[in-house]
Amino acid sequence: MSSSPKSPGWNARLYDDKHSFVWKYGESLLALLDPQRGERIVDLGCGTGHLTARIAAAGADVVGLDSSAEMIDEARRLYPDIRFEVADARTFGADEPCDAVFSNAVLHWVKEPQAVAERVAAALKPGGRFVAELGGRGNTRRITAALGRQVQAFGVEGFEFPWYYPSVGEYSRILEKRGLEVTFATLFDRPTPLEGEHGLRKWLEMFAGSLLVRLAPEARDAFLAAVEDDLRPALYRDNTWLADYRRLRIVAVRQSDASH
Repeated sequence: MSSSPKSPGWNARLYDDKHSFVWKYGESLLALLDPQRGERIVDLGCGTGHLTARIAAAGADVVGLDSSAEMIDEARRLYPDIRFEVADARTFGADEPCDAVFSNAVLHWVKEPQAVAERVAAALKPGGRFVAELGGRGNTRRITAALGRQVQAFGVEGFEFPWYYPSVGEYSRILEKRGLEVTFATLFDRPTPLEGEHGLRKWLEMFAGSLLVRLAPEARDAFLAAVEDDLRPALYRDNTWLADYRRLRIVAVRQSDASH
């Protein structure tokens, strides 16, 4: 799922075919959101719209936003009765104040969390809630370390990882400075099986695309194989790759004096 122009291009069909765990794990986040009939809700970084559709099924008036035109096109194809729009998490706006802003597996792609918090606060009515899950401190630590070693080995220069993985305290402070009072926050390990025998490679092709494009086409297979060899002892179990995920879940409520 994408909500920043700096995130890589997305293959929406591949995303649904090989990375459906992203939205399927997000289904449990909907219990925290607890959408109610008639509520106005923004799904920020909606991807291909599966969770947006779950929110709509609860009777809420929901709009799905994503910065990827490819994701929005696929969401509109799958769910033509739901409103989907291309928008950036750092600059989006709501037509009128909302009861909730929901976001699953998106905001670790946005390195300007202060801008996101400001837009969320502006979109919510007083008492409205922000319910989000994103990669938290230590997320994909082993994968990132292996990528860093191979970046050096393959002589890739000037690369910065595109992800932002905050701690509970760091993200809570950012929200509370914008008038969003944190009422629930947890950071937890969630080792996540990757789909298929080549699950790690597919994960890298999907989520580390901004790195792979820096490699010569003839070097990419060797790079991916080197990362697999590096990580196999730690992350390959019973013929299945596991991503070393750590997730941050957070709920915050907009105070009446939240700044716009």
